[in-house]
Amino acid sequence: MRQRIACEAARILADGACQDVQAARRKAAKRLGCKNRRLLPDHGEIEQALREHQRLFQGKLQPLALKKLRRLAAEAMAAMACFNPRLVGPVLTGTAGPHSKVQLHLFADTPEQVILFLLEQRIPWQDDEKTLCFKNGEKGSYPVCRFRAGDAEVELTLFPPEGLRRSPLGPLGDQPLQRASLGQLQELMREG
Repeated sequence: MRQRIACEAARILADGACQDVQAARRKAAKRLGCKNRRLLPDHGEIEQALREHQRLFQGKLQPLALKKLRRLAAEAMAAMACFNPRLVGPVLTGTAGPHSKVQLHLFADTPEQVILFLLEQRIPWQDDEKTLCFKNGEKGSYPVCRFRAGDAEVELTLFPPEGLRRSPLGPLGDQPLQRASLGQLQELMREG
């Protein structure tokens, strides 16, 4: 059952019906009639199933989408270099597909600095808020700006400068999110 849920969650993520691993896991368990929480796969199992699904069913499409999204992320990170951007999420881990968004963490003294930057660049955005958890059990609310760049969505989560030293927990709340600088992303892109 655990494997079936992981495969169904992977299919949900790959088809773009959901971009959140936890929501895809819950939706998959519900579809398969699983009520036992101990049978739910962890993030790693779902990510492995997603990679396999993409290899089998999106063999040509997924790598092209990933390359395009990484290129977009690099351009955005270069433009926003003054905010020490870090790439997170599926575009970094390599599981992004055509429906994925570029997720960046930015670091500024105030959210208004980022908003002023977006205004100066004439980038229309929508604001939101995200509650994030950290390893020490601390929770915090962080401003989010979302905008479209071509046919992709870019999501900026805004942190104070000291947020650069500690990453929030990942989708299943067990490990800190992996982050990459522009240099690290460029290295990933060179490796192909």
